[in-house]
Amino acid sequence: MEREQLLDDLDQLLRSSGVEAEFVAASMASLSGDANAPTAKALERHQVHSVRALRTMVLKSILQETYRGLSLQLAQSPLLRKFCQCDGFAVVEVPSKSTLQRYAQWLPHESMRAVVDRLTQAALSPASGSGALVGLECALELDMLFMDSTCLAANIHFPVDWVLLRDAVRSLMKAISWVRGHGLKNRMEPPEDFLRRINGLCMAMVAASRAFVADSKKKRKTVLRKMKKVLHAVEKHARTYRQLLDEEWAKTGVTRGRVEAVLQRMDNVLEQLPAAKKQAHERIIGERPVPNAEKILSLYEPEIHVIVRGKASAEVEFGNSLLICEQSDGLIVDYELSQRAVAGDGKYVEESLARITSLGCGAPLGLTTDRGFDGQKNRDLLEDAGLYNGLCPRKPKELRRRMEEDEVFADCQKRRAQTEARIAIVKRVYIGARCLAKGFEHRQAQVDWAILAHNLNLLARLRQNERAEKEAQAAA
Repeated sequence: MEREQLLDDLDQLLRSSGVEAEFVAASMASLSGDANAPTAKALERHQVHSVRALRTMVLKSILQETYRGLSLQLAQSPLLRKFCQCDGFAVVEVPSKSTLQRYAQWLPHESMRAVVDRLTQAALSPASGSGALVGLECALELDMLFMDSTCLAANIHFPVDWVLLRDAVRSLMKAISWVRGHGLKNRMEPPEDFLRRINGLCMAMVAASRAFVADSKKKRKTVLRKMKKVLHAVEKHARTYRQLLDEEWAKTGVTRGRVEAVLQRMDNVLEQLPAAKKQAHERIIGERPVPNAEKILSLYEPEIHVIVRGKASAEVEFGNSLLICEQSDGLIVDYELSQRAVAGDGKYVEESLARITSLGCGAPLGLTTDRGFDGQKNRDLLEDAGLYNGLCPRKPKELRRRMEEDEVFADCQKRRAQTEARIAIVKRVYIGARCLAKGFEHRQAQVDWAILAHNLNLLARLRQNERAEKEAQAAA
């Protein structure tokens, strides 16, 4: 009964706030750019899939399910099928795992951001002080903002220099094995021999890296030189097989598109191989540091960065910076997953306030952050905009003075602890304990769905709280 009530509230929120209409309109607009005009039946089918894409992805984030798990739950539960509008009368047909995965990329980030902003505008609508668009007695207020940032870690192993060389050998040998398996062969040792050789050298590198091993540095340099010889042979064979596949792909019996995918994977590794070898040489043999901007952290994730946060659990993290800004009730009014490396949290403030102002829901009263956002530029920005300065000072003496003299500041700093919990909820519940999406665009889509599902779930719980209060008053 509780799940049925939650799904009913989510259904009403999607309809009354205009989120579903905005999502479907953006999806249908994407078809207008096609050269061939779609038929009426194709338009109807695309509209049905658009509605299912929205509802299934919101449901996936709230239920914390995988694509396969959600498909199984839809097949078993008429209640979930009703919410996702895929409850056939005669035959039960639910989206498969692959279809749900395509739903996750149904709209680009710009369109998804407009959908999330539509829900925010409906919740913060100042018209007559009513929150009728989201079914609340009164609209939420854009009062005090609470802002913080975190690292959305990429799904990679710890970026050790010589491990990149092992990854390169494995990827290239896997591609060569695929080519050889489809009938195109050139003279070389079996790919398994190269894999066995590089794995043995990796174990030797680990053994040589022990702190108690005599001449540890010398042994590590010797092992790396052997790894580079293996890599040189692997690179030579990979370029030969890459050319062979490109020229004689018709003999493999597979489509050109599949061949292009294999060629692209090989090119991705071959292009980064010289830089990866140089990086390992500089750090292990040359014993010289490599600037963070020039480091290769992963051969498969080029858009991640080194983020030094100094946390007890992780001194250094590898991923993208995620900004979250909420109002006092917990509604996330702004967010950004940064594709570029951001030098300090203070860079976020001006752009975030501009995006919040552009929502058209009025101006906030002030901004509260931790000391990472403090700076003279941001203090001047808040003063010029007439907003309350709740930035935590970097100097301990100044922080102690404001906590003793300014009661509002002290209350805001205590409330800011909830923002830390909000970030943990978004990352560990709605995104997942580990972000498994590959590529920045896929991680961005996962963040979009997480923020949308979080705000919908928050508004649904606020509606339930209002109903519970009314029932308690009626009973009294």
